Amino acid sequence: MFHLRLLGLTSAALVCALTVQAQQTATIRGRVITIDGRPAESVTVGLKGRSQGAVTNGNGEYLIERVRDGQYMVVVSAVGLQTTEQPATVRDGQATVLDFVLAENAEQLREVIISGSRTNKFARKASEYVSKMPLSNLENPQVYATVGKELLTEQLVFSVDDAVRNAPGVQKMWDATGRGGDGGAFYGSRGFIVSSQLRNGVAGNVTSDIDAINLEKLEVIKGPSATLFGSSLTSYGGLLNRVTKKPLDVFGGEVNVAAGSYGFHRVSADVNLVDATTPAGQPKTLAFRLNTAYTYEDSFQNLDYPGFTKSLAVAPSLQFRPSERLTVNVDAEIYKGTNVGKQIIFFYEPSAALGFDRADKGPLNYRQSYQGAGLTQDTRSTNLFGQVQYRISPAFTTTTYLTSSHSYSNGFNPYFYLLPNNRLVRADQSTDNSQRTVFEAQQLLNGDFRVGNLRNRLVVGLDYLRINSDVTFLGGNIDTISLNAPSSTIRGFNSTSVAAKYAAQAPGQYLITTTTNTYSAFVSDVLNLTDQLSVLAALRIDHFNNKGGLLYSPVAPYSQTAFSPKFGAVYQPVKDRVSLFANYQNSFNNLGVYLNAGGNSLVARPERANQWEGGVKLDAAGGRLSATVSYYDIYVKDRLRIVNYNADFQAISAQDANQRSKGVEVSVVANPLPGLNMVGGLAYNDSKFETQDETVNGRRPNTASSPIVANAWLSYRQPAGPLQGLGAGFGGNYANENRVQNTSTNVFTLPSYTILNASLFYDQPRYRLSAKVDNLTDKQYWTGYTTMNPQKLRSIVGSIAYKF
Repeated sequence: MFHLRLLGLTSAALVCALTVQAQQTATIRGRVITIDGRPAESVTVGLKGRSQGAVTNGNGEYLIERVRDGQYMVVVSAVGLQTTEQPATVRDGQATVLDFVLAENAEQLREVIISGSRTNKFARKASEYVSKMPLSNLENPQVYATVGKELLTEQLVFSVDDAVRNAPGVQKMWDATGRGGDGGAFYGSRGFIVSSQLRNGVAGNVTSDIDAINLEKLEVIKGPSATLFGSSLTSYGGLLNRVTKKPLDVFGGEVNVAAGSYGFHRVSADVNLVDATTPAGQPKTLAFRLNTAYTYEDSFQNLDYPGFTKSLAVAPSLQFRPSERLTVNVDAEIYKGTNVGKQIIFFYEPSAALGFDRADKGPLNYRQSYQGAGLTQDTRSTNLFGQVQYRISPAFTTTTYLTSSHSYSNGFNPYFYLLPNNRLVRADQSTDNSQRTVFEAQQLLNGDFRVGNLRNRLVVGLDYLRINSDVTFLGGNIDTISLNAPSSTIRGFNSTSVAAKYAAQAPGQYLITTTTNTYSAFVSDVLNLTDQLSVLAALRIDHFNNKGGLLYSPVAPYSQTAFSPKFGAVYQPVKDRVSLFANYQNSFNNLGVYLNAGGNSLVARPERANQWEGGVKLDAAGGRLSATVSYYDIYVKDRLRIVNYNADFQAISAQDANQRSKGVEVSVVANPLPGLNMVGGLAYNDSKFETQDETVNGRRPNTASSPIVANAWLSYRQPAGPLQGLGAGFGGNYANENRVQNTSTNVFTLPSYTILNASLFYDQPRYRLSAKVDNLTDKQYWTGYTTMNPQKLRSIVGSIAYKF
């Protein structure tokens, strides 16, 4: 009966969505800015003498809901702030808009927030992207973690890779190669591979290292999430969503210069321009922001000839607000770089034949670069993004997204394969003007309304996703050398020798020229049965159409249709402090064509994943403690697994397994004392294959990352006195052993590691001095995605920033 009642109410909400208004209560909404025009984030807006209130988001916006008709005094307050209040009248259930200008400027507000005893500056307690609707963390039955700009600044984070290390349960597996189409970094989450393909909730893939200059915050959303985000850009382990910086309402910015180990140097700028015709203290009609950075760094493997990476990131954004109802955002991310491929070691033969089965027992020189000069690659990624948001009424908002994501690469890409007797195969898999374009159009209708006494928060979406690949790989084995070869032999693998090899014998060529279209519709509704109990129901339908082409060999056109449901429930035994949650999440994967052991190309059946999860979320101690503890169980049917690689670097796969992945995750963000902040996470994952292939049955997949990972960061910033703004941070990451080859006859292990990092900073209104040390103990360690990839040793970086 309960499920029938829920289905009926949800159906009624859908039918009435464009006509039902909030009949018994209304909202008071608005924006809070500082006296110099900047958004005032994390301040409290409440009704005097009542318990109703809200906290402003990153744009300074607040929303007080379920306000009955009457006269009220709206108060803006925070510890250390001059209290500001205005009268408000709510009549006939109509929304009231009330904006505030604080007496403090942005810098004063920031200092107040940092020194406030209730401040938890690393916590992010709401998101508009995770559920494609504004929803607080305590109301959301899904688990996610947010890494905000405060933590990025304190740690001197320059890349998304460095930002991800603060996400509980996520482990880097593979550095970005920069190759067009598939060159982005890979991470492990809940036993599955995840990559960063979403930006502000829609397509935004970058195939090179992703600069953090335009990163406002990173959202790591856990579990199968196809219902709201589709399957083409997500993983069964979750997804990474990069939330970018938006234009502000005041002129200002920052210029930063940094330098450090391995020839690292970087120059960056963040400049915000506004329409000068708008009166001071008022939201600007037109605002423009530009973030840009140039970065260069040599490889830590710098014996004789080091590799290098240099990149330029340019991210302009324009916001136009012709009225309080209409907002138009247009922005772009342009990445251009040149790099030498990272040293990623593959395995031709079982580790037993190599004579060692652990990365730390091998004969490779950790600091040696086994290549010479000129093996460079040019890479580009361009994301164009448009958003039009219109508030139809106080209860309904429509949002249109248009995004285009284009990646390109041309040049060499060295590969290395270990052989017995301390030998190394050196190979190349170049890309020849290879490119991949992703276009997405998405239309959302969001509603916040009541049917009777039941509150509904609804999103209805239509989505079109087009992926067009035009990728040419070419290459082959170049030579085989001894690991103890002299420097002259090692440097003989260079652009000249590779070109001569190709002139003597044409390289193998492998084409990917496919086009896929995905047409989707989805609906999700959060229904409040009481103030403390809410349920979520959602459904997506995807029609996947592959136009055919080449995927190494000809692929015939085909289509697949899939449904993806999602359910959740949240009960708050202590309102706005403790929530008990549970969810069922579903995902699928249109795998397309794979190459089997016989060399035949086959169309794979869609994989399907189902997750059950439950746990508790806290926002306790007056906001000083935010925590999430969850248990999940994911089961994937018809798993496509990589069995081996052939001599042409193509993956040989078999669709003969199911996979069960279950585990526990803990995340904590705390502010136990003024100026003292903590971030930490611990995750345990148990993942196993279920298959008739006894060599892998019951064993952990070699793509599942380490079973146990942990992260922690502890920092203190002097909140007052002559040393105000002086601070330091310390923390790191732990991962236990990772079996990147794992069959009954072949096990190869990457050893466990603990990596420690530290930072020191002095932050003042006009400047900031910072320094950091990564890998403090100079630890040798490896990550891997069926491979062994040596990681950077100790590095030291200093930075000077001027703020205006």
